[in-house]
Amino acid sequence: MHTAPATSNTSVTRTLASWLEELSPATIPEEIRTRAKYLVLDGLGCALLGARLPWSVKAHDAITAIEGTGKCTVIGWNESLPPNAAALLNSTFVQAFDLDDVHVEAPIHAASVIVPAVLAAAQQEQPGPVISGHDFLTAMVAGFEVAPRVGLAMGGTHMLTIGWHSGAIFGPAGSAAAVSKLLGLPADQIEDALGLACTQACGLMSAQFESMVKRMHHGFASRSGVLASYLARQGFTGIKEIFDRSYGGFLQMFTLGSESEPRYFPDEVCKELGETWHMKKIREKPYALCAGTHCTVDCLRELQRLYPEQMAEWRRIVKIEAEMARAAMKKVGWAPQKPATVTAAQMCIPYAVALQVVDGEIVPGQFAPGKLNREELWDIIDKVECREVPEFDHSWAQRVKVTFEDGEVIETVVKAPRGVNPALSNEEVLEKWRSVTRGVISEERQREIEAVVLNMEEEADVVGRLGALLGPETVNVLQ
Repeated sequence: MHTAPATSNTSVTRTLASWLEELSPATIPEEIRTRAKYLVLDGLGCALLGARLPWSVKAHDAITAIEGTGKCTVIGWNESLPPNAAALLNSTFVQAFDLDDVHVEAPIHAASVIVPAVLAAAQQEQPGPVISGHDFLTAMVAGFEVAPRVGLAMGGTHMLTIGWHSGAIFGPAGSAAAVSKLLGLPADQIEDALGLACTQACGLMSAQFESMVKRMHHGFASRSGVLASYLARQGFTGIKEIFDRSYGGFLQMFTLGSESEPRYFPDEVCKELGETWHMKKIREKPYALCAGTHCTVDCLRELQRLYPEQMAEWRRIVKIEAEMARAAMKKVGWAPQKPATVTAAQMCIPYAVALQVVDGEIVPGQFAPGKLNREELWDIIDKVECREVPEFDHSWAQRVKVTFEDGEVIETVVKAPRGVNPALSNEEVLEKWRSVTRGVISEERQREIEAVVLNMEEEADVVGRLGALLGPETVNVLQ
């Protein structure tokens, strides 16, 4: 017999929907509002950088060929689309270079889901009552907060171990929460929107090996929340109590492959709502690589600092061993095949090791077509061995050991990568924004966007200003 839905008194879905209805600028701490603005800025920087990359161009050409024009800005293209398509495409741009944020416990690239959805919905509502900067930011916070909570209810990083692209699964609820809040939906319709969004969730982690679709997975989540919220506003009923049901319920179904018991944790959805802000655990990434490779890179950076002469003689290296937690091993501990695609290069530890060892840095230009498959990189890739060690499970910690021709061995352990612990400060996020967008847009446009985003609560028309500043064409820095 299938379990009936929970009552409204015990339903975590209903509790979440009611909290979202009541969420207001006054209930969000200033620290959280400020951090949200820097998350938005970081996401927009990634979108501007990613808008004209080769795979983004292919996505743009395919989507604009089947979609009509609309009110919603296509970042960097001087074009507009209907809201669903704009959210999908702009999210794809944010994810285009794997430089966007990640939540450290419930892996999701939050800005890539939330920012395009809120921007598209806000533009769709114009002309109409002007959406205040306060309301725009509150919608962002709603999405940034809900998506990781759903992820934690599903076991967080364990979803990667199962084989789901975790953020694409957690994301639809976050997008629906954000857009529903922007549209001012009541709790009943927010609940509908959550149910409508979650039933669209998708994202297979096998996308990391060679396909371009990995860049688009969070876009599916962003689009799902937009569609769900507009359906709900029109009175289209969604799945009620989507996080509570057993038969066919969201948490129940997407954790079927879990090796843990219990498989899911419904209480995490609403645990300490409004008191503990999970947005604090969203981290901006310093390297254009999957977050799971960052600790490896930092281990190598530390070895290069401690042993500069030895590491400079990298052609004498005979073996590099990288040890990590199980989730990291499943996600990034695989060996790429030659020739590597950009997606594969950014998603595996051996390639990250080769870049840091050979070039001594990780920067966007290394992924240009002429540099992607250099022979010296493959010489190092072939010497990398990755393995899972139980002592690092449920942590970011990694160990790297380097062996040289003469038998000398050097090694180090890093407990968490830069960007995770310590997190990038707001000032460092601003520096990253300026670095990422340098050469992509003019310095004047750069400064105008950061002024609008960081002062959005004082902006008279934040939606109109952002649309005008984000729309003009950008430069592909990988050409």
